[in-house]
Amino acid sequence: MSTVEPVWQPSELQLQRLAYRHRRAVRSGVTAALSTVLVTGLIVAAVVSSPGWPRVRETFFNWHKAKASFPDVLAGLWLNVRVMLICAVIVVLLGLALAIMRTLQGAVFFPLRVFAAAYTDLFRGLPLILVLLLLGFGVPALSLGGISFQPVVVYGGAALVLTYSAYVAEVFRAGIESVHPSQRAAARSLGLTGWQTLRFVVLPQAVRRVLPPLLNDFVSLQKDSGLISILGVVDAIRAAQISTADDFNYTPYLVAGFLFVCLTIPLTRLTDWVARRQGWYGRGGGPV
Repeated sequence: MSTVEPVWQPSELQLQRLAYRHRRAVRSGVTAALSTVLVTGLIVAAVVSSPGWPRVRETFFNWHKAKASFPDVLAGLWLNVRVMLICAVIVVLLGLALAIMRTLQGAVFFPLRVFAAAYTDLFRGLPLILVLLLLGFGVPALSLGGISFQPVVVYGGAALVLTYSAYVAEVFRAGIESVHPSQRAAARSLGLTGWQTLRFVVLPQAVRRVLPPLLNDFVSLQKDSGLISILGVVDAIRAAQISTADDFNYTPYLVAGFLFVCLTIPLTRLTDWVARRQGWYGRGGGPV
């Protein structure tokens, strides 16, 4: 004779706790919404009631100017996206190579460690805009065959790669050094060589640990890809500048900014999702 197990039912005390938590969540949500609406309304009222608002609205928020400049700015944004994607792949490969060189052990690898350290120190210290100017105007001035006659966007992409690979190298190095030495010892005890240990044991753990900060660097790379416009490349920023030069209406810049935000927000949310999946954020919102 089979017996039916009783279905679990929450106690009266548990139901009261759940109801209290629900009421508290609803109250917190309503309070947050009301405070947000109030603060936003005060800011909007202060801006709209200012004496210069009509002129600012015409100069920065002109709908007709936005519609007229949108196709050119969007076409320029496609160049920014392509530059970002190509540079991101090269940055990951170069940054990982630098990080590996920086963490190599043994006296024979001393020159590689020095080179990697000098590279990261140099390009993390130089402002990106200065690297863009030096490559964009300095390299063509050398008149070197096969190098000086490249498209300007190549120099801009090279400047992005040189700068961001230094930052990404330090991110990878932090991940590699965070792997406990016992992992290497266990791998070597199983007969793996040094390179096999690095490839199959250390790097998989290191890359997984640094994915959130690595994605943050790619968010910054997406934004900074607009700096190549100072070399004359017709990207989103340059297209907005050209459109603005017709009548000195700065609405196209806001259009470009809006498109960049539309690109970076999904990548930012992806970064947060990956960070939560890997336990980077605890209940307090900070790193675990």
